[in-house]
Amino acid sequence: MDISIIIPLYNEEESLPELTAWIARVMQANHLAYEIILVDDGSRDRSWSVIERLAAGNPAIRGIKFRRNYGKSAALHRGFEAAAGAVVITMDADLQDSPDEIPALYQMIAAEDYDLVSGWKKKRHDPLSKTIPTKLFNATARRFSGLKLHDFNCGLKAYKNDVVKNIEVYGEMHRYIPILAKQAGFNRVGERAVEHQARKYGVSKFGLSRFINGFLDLLTVTFITRFSKKPMHLFGAIGTLLFTAGFCSAAWIGIEKWIAVTRGIKAPLVASNPYFYIALACMILGTQLFLAGFLAELISRNAHDRNTYHVEKEI
Repeated sequence: MDISIIIPLYNEEESLPELTAWIARVMQANHLAYEIILVDDGSRDRSWSVIERLAAGNPAIRGIKFRRNYGKSAALHRGFEAAAGAVVITMDADLQDSPDEIPALYQMIAAEDYDLVSGWKKKRHDPLSKTIPTKLFNATARRFSGLKLHDFNCGLKAYKNDVVKNIEVYGEMHRYIPILAKQAGFNRVGERAVEHQARKYGVSKFGLSRFINGFLDLLTVTFITRFSKKPMHLFGAIGTLLFTAGFCSAAWIGIEKWIAVTRGIKAPLVASNPYFYIALACMILGTQLFLAGFLAELISRNAHDRNTYHVEKEI
């Protein structure tokens, strides 16, 4: 099979017939063998009924239904597990991602040997309240990750099958799949400007909170990609630095007191020096961070799978 197209969705009953028909036309016109995996992330409308009807009329359509809403990352992870195509395409279900972009993305993976190609919505049909925070978010993500991508959050992406089988997407980490792929050793990451269409049906499922959560998740993924297997390198280094600084400061205060006493010079009590308490606090914090590093090492070696979701139905 050439392509697996994974579409996570939540309350998108109106757009699904048009989207799947559009994909089918594009695939047939380009003579590509394909499958469409629709992952219903606990929709409360008639999305699953629509998926059942579409699957009955097109054997290339597969459906997976969660019992409740687990989030886009869980839906993508389940879709990645089910994908059988040599190239895996992800896209949103709201018709803002154009299926006409799929053949070009496929060629960049199949012919140009990219591991991952991320879409870039160069011209967005969104209000300023959404585009400005997005630009700030992407600039920060580029700075932290070192990946020169313009649009980390674009749902339209293409992957080699090996990539999706070797990365773990959980929580809200779907925004940072390129970073996770790079950390897993897939360094051929490309980008392509794609068409962005105005939403035709329904309403956006994302509010302003996603940008705040996005920055927090960026800190998380930065930590995970650099220190998930060696947390002691972070906590231990900071802890050692703080403890050493505190110990040296306390020792210097004690030495000054000792010199004054041996010379018969009246000196204030060590405990009356405010720097003594700062040094003591540094030593305590350093010890705690060092112990936190040990605990993190133990946890990282005994961590269970973080993807927990329950599939209700599957076609």
